[in-house]
Amino acid sequence: MEIKSPSPKILAVVDKSIGWITFNNPRRHNAMSMEMWLALADVLKQLAQDDSLRVVILKGAGPKAFVSGADISEFGEKRNSQEQRDAYEAAFDEAQNELASFKNPTIAMIQGFCVGGGMALALNCDVRIATEDSCFAIPAAKLGLGYSYDSIKTLTSIVGPSFAKDILFSARFLESEEAQCIGLINQVVTRESLLEKVLEYASAVANNAPLTIGSIKAAVNEVVKDPGQMAPEYIEKLVNDCFLSEDYEEGRTAFVDKRKPVFKGS
Repeated sequence: MEIKSPSPKILAVVDKSIGWITFNNPRRHNAMSMEMWLALADVLKQLAQDDSLRVVILKGAGPKAFVSGADISEFGEKRNSQEQRDAYEAAFDEAQNELASFKNPTIAMIQGFCVGGGMALALNCDVRIATEDSCFAIPAAKLGLGYSYDSIKTLTSIVGPSFAKDILFSARFLESEEAQCIGLINQVVTRESLLEKVLEYASAVANNAPLTIGSIKAAVNEVVKDPGQMAPEYIEKLVNDCFLSEDYEEGRTAFVDKRKPVFKGS
């Protein structure tokens, strides 16, 4: 099923229980324009309404980039005044927040450049799988750009303060091997096997109990919040809902019967 996108540069489809979002701007190495940030938020909201969805994969069009950053060529037109900067930041923040809070697991399927805003997108996914020839950077310090609190917090929560400072201070490119060593990405695979490995992982997640997966994602997201924002009682409710669900009974029965469980998310 194809999702109606406001922009041809953001494509979205659902195939069975797996959603796909494609950053479709290959002429600019999938650099994100304001139009694309707005469209990304829109398609994520649509996907969130699909109860059959189990996992979403995000990828770049073509072989050269996941997302090479923001489309700097439009900054003179779109970020020239304070009002324009506020509107652009609002579009960026909405897209990133929709991705970070998306109810289902999200996977960044990375090949080639993953830079700047592309790094922010990848870091707001739950899992990152990259080809061995991918490279990663946040070049804000080389461009004189400010980097937002939320983006820095997300980076720091994943790689720790020391590596976060290194990445931001130096604005250098990291290759996949180093990125995996510091926890920036989860898996490194060959370019030839990327699609196969991502689909294998996504299918494994999709076949697991949806209520359990949802409660785990919510719990991990709560753990990394500032203490005053945490809501452990909400997580406790989600955990209890798992034990009261038909899926729990199905999983327990399937284990005893030595068969593969069929989960329904209820």
